[in-house]
Amino acid sequence: MAHFAKLGANGKVIAVLTLDNKDMLNADGVEDESVGQQYLERHNNWPAQMWIQTSYNTRGNKHYTNGVESADQSKAFRGNYAGIGYEWDEDNNIFWPKKPFASWVKDTATASWKSPIGDAPALTAEQESQNTAHTHMWGHQWNESGQSWDLNDYKKS
Repeated sequence: MAHFAKLGANGKVIAVLTLDNKDMLNADGVEDESVGQQYLERHNNWPAQMWIQTSYNTRGNKHYTNGVESADQSKAFRGNYAGIGYEWDEDNNIFWPKKPFASWVKDTATASWKSPIGDAPALTAEQESQNTAHTHMWGHQWNESGQSWDLNDYKKS
């Protein structure tokens, strides 16, 4: 099965459809995205250039097989599997989920949004052991107004 994102205004994904692989074969019997786009245009009355192929098995710019990271990463395709509300970034050839915070920036290497100060700090060994013992549930949450990662005990919240 092939998957195609239907784009609306401003490159927003408004639907994702499946297409039988046989419906995207060119004259040489090779799968061709443009053939799939033309098929979808004929059968859905939506312009061919507004259908972009997406990979069900790609997320975070990595390809997965049965939920396990694939040995062959050449199969990673367009950053992320498109979902409704995602945005198509033609310049970077990536489907982006909704931006989580105004300050966050695109990381094209991982096809994900990153805070302007980097990843959340690691938990201490004591915090990890308390999480494992279920006495606490420590984790970091992004504080947009303070531009910081705040440590929270979610078990006490």
